Amino acid sequence: MLLAAIWGASFLFTRLSVGEFGALPTAGVRVAIAALFLMPLLVARGQLSALRAHWKKIFFLGLLNSGIPFALYAYALQSISTGLSSLLNATVPLFGALVAWLWLKDRPHGMKIVGLLIGFVGVALLASGKASFEPNASGLVTGWAVLACLGACLCYGLAASFAKRYLSGQPSLVIATGSQVGATLGLAVPTLLFWPSQAPGVTAWLALLTVGVLCTGVAYVLYFRLIDRVGAAGALTVTFLIPVFAMVYGVIFLDEAVTAWMLMCGAVILFGTSLSMGLLKPRERV
Repeated sequence: MLLAAIWGASFLFTRLSVGEFGALPTAGVRVAIAALFLMPLLVARGQLSALRAHWKKIFFLGLLNSGIPFALYAYALQSISTGLSSLLNATVPLFGALVAWLWLKDRPHGMKIVGLLIGFVGVALLASGKASFEPNASGLVTGWAVLACLGACLCYGLAASFAKRYLSGQPSLVIATGSQVGATLGLAVPTLLFWPSQAPGVTAWLALLTVGVLCTGVAYVLYFRLIDRVGAAGALTVTFLIPVFAMVYGVIFLDEAVTAWMLMCGAVILFGTSLSMGLLKPRERV
């Protein structure tokens, strides 16, 4: 619950900062703050040597798992609500299962395949109701934002299979810290090139500091501790709670609207996701 509350808030804080920083600087500063937060923990645990031994693969993972997705979500949150973006984020396990199927030949069976199909039908329904490539009344194009969110989810799916294939057995804190350092290096030049000409205000800075320390650094520590205690499958159930918190934050703090269509499509996505993860299984006859 705590992890879902923190990650749900990441959409809110990103929304509050991206308007003044822009998408690429928002992502770049976020991962830099997270790297600065996590590096002392890594050194204190004596795991710096493990990072040195595998830095190339871990840094590349950082681009897939943090740098590119964070930039895509920051871009998307300039034109769509935090609730919609969090619902689309719930498709991460679907993309993870699809990539593992195509890349690692980890083929799903039975109801898991049905779950994948149901989940992607939910995405199609949600996108059809919210995505448009024509500027709306506010001059925003939501279609590209929806595609950006789905692109971020695909990156997460690729990152999961990459880590499983090339970094299996490495300490979780090493991967978490190294990935943030790699993302920081990868986004350094774009962040400087697109740095806003007008200095961002205090609110934007505080929001970005919070999303970097709390929603990235602290969240990674909680997430990997959860994996150690309940396993990867159990930890992934946080995916189902993130949209709930994100939508509540959006309604309370940003005055966003949550429509019946969003809730219905979100339920379809979450139902398909739970089937694809094997969390829901048909009752066996005795």
